[in-house]
Amino acid sequence: QVQLVESGGGLVQAGGSLRLSCAASGRINSFDLMGWDRQAPGKQRELVADITSGDTTNYADYVKGRFTILRDNAKRMVYLQMNSLKPEDTAAYYCKADIRTSWGRPVFEYWGQGTQVTVSS
Repeated sequence: QVQLVESGGGLVQAGGSLRLSCAASGRINSFDLMGWDRQAPGKQRELVADITSGDTTNYADYVKGRFTILRDNAKRMVYLQMNSLKPEDTAAYYCKADIRTSWGRPVFEYWGQGTQVTVSS
């Protein structure tokens, strides 16, 4: 069974930084797209950033220049470095990954349980 577990969330003042980590475990053959979404109270879940297996990155406009996504396939990790945080970045952040559990099987999307990021003004 595949699990994604996020860590690194917390409370930070505006202008501060946090680094989120997501660890994948279980029966995993390979990763395709990995990324982060977020959801603020009363709002829809939205894309933050994603990264392909070839390390091509994609960022939402509202985090460009402030956030950086990285992956380490050997460690089964994906990271989100968040700098210059703003109160509007407050949300639950969810890790996601497209994972193939064994060779020849289709890719499925998996999600973590989320980690809360709160930015105070």
